Amino acid sequence: MDKQNIVPLPGTGSRHGGGRSKLGYRWRKLSSSASQLFLSRRWTMLIAVVGLLLGRAAILDTLAPFAAAYFAVIYFLRRDAAFIAALALVAGSWLAAAPQAWSTAAELLVFYLLVRGMEAYERAEISYAPLLVFISALLVQLFGVVLDKALTGYQLLMVGVEAGLAFVLTLVFIQAVPVLMLTKKPALLRNEEIICLMILLASIMTGAAGWTVYDLEITHILSRYVLLLFALAGGALLGASVGVIAGLILSLADFGAVLQMSLLAFAGLLAGLLREGGKPAAAFGMLLGTTILSVYVGGTEGALTSTWESAAAALLFLMTPRALLKTIARYVPGTAEHARSQHEYARRVRDVTAQRVTQFSEVFRQLSESFAETADVEPFGRRQQERVHFVNAAAEAVCATCFRQQQCWEGKFQQTYRLMKEMTASVERERPQLGEELPETWTRHCVKPHQVLAVLRQQVELVEHDRLWRKRIRESRRLVADQLSGVSRIMQDLAREIRREGQEMHLQEEQIREAVEGLGLSIRSVEIISLEEGNVEIEIAHTFPRGFDECRKMIAPLLTDILGEPIAVKSERLPERSGEPSIVTFASAKAYEVETGVAGTAKGGGLLSGDSYSTVELANGKFAVAVSDGMGGGERARLESRSALDMLHQLLQSGMDEKLAIQTVNSVLLLRSADEMFATVDVALIDRYTAKTTFLKVGSTPSYIKRGNDVIPITAGNLPIGILQEIDVDLVRVQLYPGDTLIMMTDGVYDAPGHAVNKEIWMKRIIQELKAEDPQQMAEELLDTVLRSSPDEIRDDMTIVVAKVRRFQPEWATFRWPGLTKLERPRTVS
Repeated sequence: MDKQNIVPLPGTGSRHGGGRSKLGYRWRKLSSSASQLFLSRRWTMLIAVVGLLLGRAAILDTLAPFAAAYFAVIYFLRRDAAFIAALALVAGSWLAAAPQAWSTAAELLVFYLLVRGMEAYERAEISYAPLLVFISALLVQLFGVVLDKALTGYQLLMVGVEAGLAFVLTLVFIQAVPVLMLTKKPALLRNEEIICLMILLASIMTGAAGWTVYDLEITHILSRYVLLLFALAGGALLGASVGVIAGLILSLADFGAVLQMSLLAFAGLLAGLLREGGKPAAAFGMLLGTTILSVYVGGTEGALTSTWESAAAALLFLMTPRALLKTIARYVPGTAEHARSQHEYARRVRDVTAQRVTQFSEVFRQLSESFAETADVEPFGRRQQERVHFVNAAAEAVCATCFRQQQCWEGKFQQTYRLMKEMTASVERERPQLGEELPETWTRHCVKPHQVLAVLRQQVELVEHDRLWRKRIRESRRLVADQLSGVSRIMQDLAREIRREGQEMHLQEEQIREAVEGLGLSIRSVEIISLEEGNVEIEIAHTFPRGFDECRKMIAPLLTDILGEPIAVKSERLPERSGEPSIVTFASAKAYEVETGVAGTAKGGGLLSGDSYSTVELANGKFAVAVSDGMGGGERARLESRSALDMLHQLLQSGMDEKLAIQTVNSVLLLRSADEMFATVDVALIDRYTAKTTFLKVGSTPSYIKRGNDVIPITAGNLPIGILQEIDVDLVRVQLYPGDTLIMMTDGVYDAPGHAVNKEIWMKRIIQELKAEDPQQMAEELLDTVLRSSPDEIRDDMTIVVAKVRRFQPEWATFRWPGLTKLERPRTVS
C-alpha cells in the first residue's frame, strides 16, 4: 500500500505532527491570554496610580472633591477595577497633608450603597453619577461637621462648595477618563473633551503637591512637561490653554503657586509658536518663557530653581517617544495627525462598505444566474408525459365503464394505445368538433369515440392553459433575472465608485492649493472627490466676501487649464453661521448643453391634463427628456403617466440599462392594480459629452428632429406599457449636432387634424415652417398652430416638449498662469 495515500483519522494524527499542532494551539492561546492579562494589568495599574494621586489631591488644604468623582466614573466604566481604585483613593487620602481617609472611605461607601439601591430598581446609569456623588459628599461632610460640633455658616458653605465641586468634577471625569484610557476614538473627540482631559491631568498633578527631588517641585516639572506635549501637538492656542488650566488648578491647591498660572500660560504660548522647529524648539520656547517670568516675579534663587525645573521637564520631553506625541496629536482637532487619522478611518469605512457592496453584488449576480437557468429550461420528456396523461385520463373516464375494456386494453393493447395517441395528436393539431364525422379507423376500433374525443379535448385545453401559465412564469423569471443582473451591475459600479473616492490624492490637492494661492486667493481646504476624465469633482472651502465671484471668474478657468478639460462651478453651499467657510463644488463642464421649452393644454380646455413630461439631468452625464400619455384624461390618466415617468427616472438615475428600466416599469404597472392601467412613454437620453441620443419609444407618437430646413421623424410601432407582459422596446440611436432641435409630443397633438390628413407630412410641414428659435417660443408656436388646425374642440390632452442642443461655452475664458504644470491624474480603480 502506498504510504502517501494513508490519511490519519480525525483526532489521531501523527505522533509528532499532531503533538506539534496541539502545542502550537496551546502556546497561541497562552500567549493571547498573557497579552490580555498584561494589557488589563497595565490599565489597572494606571487606574491605581491616578487614584492614589487624586486621593491625595486637595483644594485649599481642606477640600477633597476628587476621590468620589473619580470612583464614580471608574465604577460605571471599569467596574472590574473599582475595588482597586477605591483602595488607591483611600491610601492617597491617608498620605495627604491633612489625612482624611475616613471621610473619603465614607463617601465611597455611601456612593456604593446608593448605586446598589439604584441597581435594585434598574435605574443605575452613569447619567445619575454626578447627583449620587453630590449626595454622598454632602451627607458625609454634614455628618462630620455635626460630629465635630462646628455647625457654623462658614462650615456649611464649605460643605456645599465641596459637594458642588464633586458634582462638577464628576461631569468632567466622565468626558476625560475615556480619553485618558484611550478608549475614545480620535475621530469623535471634541474640544470640550480636551479641556476636560486638561482638568483631569492638572488634578492628578495636584496630588503630587509637596513632593520634591533635590528641591525641585514634582508638580512644576510635570505641569511643564504636559505643557510641552500639548503645545507641540496643538500649537500656541492649546499650549496657552493648558498653561492657564494647569496653573489654575495648582494655585487652588497651593496659594504659593498663584504665579504658576501666568508663567505656564506664557511658556505654553512660546512653546506653541516655536513648534514648527520640532521638539528642541518647543523646549527652548518653554525654557525662555518660564525663565523670563521667573526673573520678573521672583528673586535670583527662585529663578534658578524654576530654570532647573524647566530643564528637567525639557529633558523628559526630549526623551518622549514620537509615538506618544503622534497619539496626542491625533486627539487634537486641526492637527495634521488628526486629519490623517480621520482620513484613515474614512478610508477603512469606504473599504468595508465597498467590500460589502461587492458581496451583495455577487449575491444578486448568482441569483440572476439561477433564475436565468430555470427560465429557459423545459423539463425533459414533458410532452411525452402529457400524452401519457391524456391516454390515462381517457381510459379512466370512458374505458373504465366500457364493456369492451378487457378486449381493448388486454387483447389489443398496442393497437388501442396507438389509436389513443393518434386521437390525441389530432386533437392537439386540428381540434375536430364533436359533431364532425370521425375517421373510420377510430369508429371501427372504439365503440365510444365521441366520448373519448370529448375527454381528450378537455384535457388538451387544461394542459394548454397550464403551458400558457408556465410560459408566463418563465418570462417573469427571465425578467427577474435581468433585473437582478441590472442591480448587480449597479452595485458593482457603486463599489468601484466608493473605491475610487477612497484614493488618496494629497499631492494633487496640494498642487491645486498652491495654484489657487498663487493667484492671491486664500482658501481653507481642497478636497478632490474625483479626477476621472469627464467626471471631475473638487470641493474648495473659502471665506471670500459675497459679491466677488472669484470661483467662476478665476478658480474655474485655472482648474480648466491645469486639468486640460472644461471645469465649471456646479454648486455653492453658503455657511449657516458667520465665520464658517463656503463650500464650492467644481465639476466637469459638459461639451453640450440642452435648453428646453414646454407647452400644453388639457382635454376640452380643462385644467388637469393626463399627460406628463419631465426634463432632468442624470448622474451619468445624460440629459433625459420624457413625455408620457396616460389612458383617457383627467386625474387617473395623470397618475398613470406621472407614475411611469417617476419610476423610469429613478431606475435610469440609478444606472440601470434603458431597455431593462422600461421592462421593469411595465411589470410594475401590470402588477400594481387589477384594473387596466397603461401609458405611453417617449424618452430621449441626450449624452452631454458626445450629443449621441437614444430614443426609447413605447406606444408613443413620432418625434422630430429639426436640423435647419430638414425635419427627421423618429418613429416606433409598439404598444404602450402596462398592457402586455412582454413588450417590445424600440431603441433608436441618433447623433445630434449643435443647433439641432428635438420636438416630442403626445398623440393629442399628432391626431389633432383628424383622420383625413396625412399626419406625418402635415406635422413635418408645420415644424418646418416654425419661425421661432427659442425652444419655449417654438413649443408655444407649434401648439398654437395645432389648435387652430383642429376642426372642433380639443378632443385630447396635448403636450409638446422642445429641446435644443447647443455647444457649451464657458462663461469665462481659460488663462495661462506662468509656472503651472498639468495635474497628474491617478490611475483609475478597476
